[in-house]
Amino acid sequence: MKDKLASTLVGVAGEYLVAGELSLRGYIASITLRNSRGIDIIASNADATRSVSVQVKTNSYGSDKWILNQKAEKFHSDNHYYIFVSLKDPGERPDYYIVPSIVVANYVSSSHSEWLKGVKSDGTPRKDSGIRNFKDQQKEFLEAWNLIKL
Repeated sequence: MKDKLASTLVGVAGEYLVAGELSLRGYIASITLRNSRGIDIIASNADATRSVSVQVKTNSYGSDKWILNQKAEKFHSDNHYYIFVSLKDPGERPDYYIVPSIVVANYVSSSHSEWLKGVKSDGTPRKDSGIRNFKDQQKEFLEAWNLIKL
């Protein structure tokens, strides 16, 4: 992106883009109110017999690494998904990574444990923090819309 987009607009853009993609796939997608902690979109099938919740995380500039908090280790269920969005320049289609919440929980827990085993640049031990990171290194979840079972 040539001009830096405000972080709040990055997040809002990601939510609307994901809602649009879900709609294009025949699902009913509703963006939740801002006070719905951990759930940005509720999506259901056309006859409303099944639904899923979605948390959207969006990066700009084509980044493929997302920052989460420590709650991501525990906040998971069979019908909860993360959709990670990597924005590009206006007019270019973003990349979407569709990841079941249990996969995210396991990834952030194990990768954070590994990170804690390391040391800082001055050789001292790292201190725990609430920050977690997610990256789909093998691109296994890129455009994996089929994982959403509605």
